[in-house]
Amino acid sequence: MSLSRRTARRSVRALGVTAASAALALGAAGYAFADDIDLFSASASCVGGKGVITVTDKDPSGAVAEVTVFLENNNADVRQVGDQPQEVKGTAKGATISFAEDWEPNAVYRIHIKSGEVNKDIEPFLTAPAKACKADDAATPSSTPSGTPSATASASPSESADTESPAPSEPSAGGEDTPAPAGNDVQPAAQQSNLAETGASSNTGLIVGVAALLVVLGGGAVFFGLRRRGSGDR
Repeated sequence: MSLSRRTARRSVRALGVTAASAALALGAAGYAFADDIDLFSASASCVGGKGVITVTDKDPSGAVAEVTVFLENNNADVRQVGDQPQEVKGTAKGATISFAEDWEPNAVYRIHIKSGEVNKDIEPFLTAPAKACKADDAATPSSTPSGTPSATASASPSESADTESPAPSEPSAGGEDTPAPAGNDVQPAAQQSNLAETGASSNTGLIVGVAALLVVLGGGAVFFGLRRRGSGDR
């Protein structure tokens, strides 16, 4: 075998070994990306006045990761956020998924990542902001309707009119209205009773007797005067 052929074979073998080494290196690099928990991050924010937890995957290998979020209390799971875990396929720029969660201020969440050989939590745990989400002002209804003042104003005159109008008197048993007596008016029956109490009616007989006696005396005086005059004429 000539020297040139041996040299060519050695060159081909060297190239094959180099290519294989490069392939193994790339494969190992991709696996390393998929196994790195530091490529995942999480944040809590507000979207449209509602709480949202967002998880970002910057794995350039494009491996699919399963993400589960738990609400924590004293390092214990209280409940899972959402009905089931969500999947995300990483990119070099970062792929994101969101969990709707009405988080409270300073609430703590554990985000668990499962992808290939990765089965870890993002550390440290996620802590929600100290200020809760606020709904949009445009969505908040007005507490005082504009029609209230006019309705109150229109109702006031009618109520005052009803208050000032006198109540009608109830009919008596005979079907006629009985007017209420005035405060200073004195009824005839009351006058008679007052006269009876003062004794004015008891002096009537004495007055009549004195008047009759005076009439008799006057008549007798006239009679005797006429008689004496007649005797003088004779």
